[in-house]
Amino acid sequence: MIAAPRDAGDNDGPADDGAAAHSRGSFFGRRKGHKLRAHQADLIDNLLPHLALEIGAPAPESLTELFDDGTESVRLEIGFGGGEHLIAEAQAFRSTGFIGCEPYVNGMAKILTQIEALNVGNIRLFAGDAAELLAWAPARSLARIDLIHPDPWPKRRHWKRRFVQDATVAAMARILTPGGEFRFVSDIDDYCAWTLSHLMRAPDFAWLAERAIDWQQPWPDYTMTRYGAKAEREGRKAAYLRFRRL
Repeated sequence: MIAAPRDAGDNDGPADDGAAAHSRGSFFGRRKGHKLRAHQADLIDNLLPHLALEIGAPAPESLTELFDDGTESVRLEIGFGGGEHLIAEAQAFRSTGFIGCEPYVNGMAKILTQIEALNVGNIRLFAGDAAELLAWAPARSLARIDLIHPDPWPKRRHWKRRFVQDATVAAMARILTPGGEFRFVSDIDDYCAWTLSHLMRAPDFAWLAERAIDWQQPWPDYTMTRYGAKAEREGRKAAYLRFRRL
């Protein structure tokens, strides 16, 4: 059962809603990991520039303009990690354009390897803060936003670093089309409760669960990530939350 957000934590200061941190474009997390292989470094240098979004330029009137003709809608995955879910979705929905946001260099290298090997043409990439991307993109331009196993930032003094904040919920409401969805997956009960609390008090979203099974099991055709599979092996159960933009 999803519990209420905990009040206990360290005593390093009160939690806030994270609005100030996100409005400054702050990114919290690792940008670099182990050394890239030679081919991965080559992809970063030569393939990524062709797929990367440059948000310093004005946004197009529609995000579908970033993709080939025939693209019907656009979805965003925030923090795609190894890219398993994003690649699977892009292959399954060829007429949908996908934007993957990931500031972790090794994650970017991994997905570029898969994009090249599988010749995936409907993915664009952003190596930066997702809050900045949401602020840049035109209103009502995304059909769905996925946030799968994000960093939970468990210490109270770090709660402001969680992606889900009142400010980012409002930003998602602006950018999602009516009827669009925000989908969230985590095996951390506290972060699930945190997310449910923030979205339930947001007037522009409705939680789609009607029965416990609706959040206890993945939605149909969900692609399990490596992290998710590891969590299951270790006995940690994830919650799968879906919210519709009203």
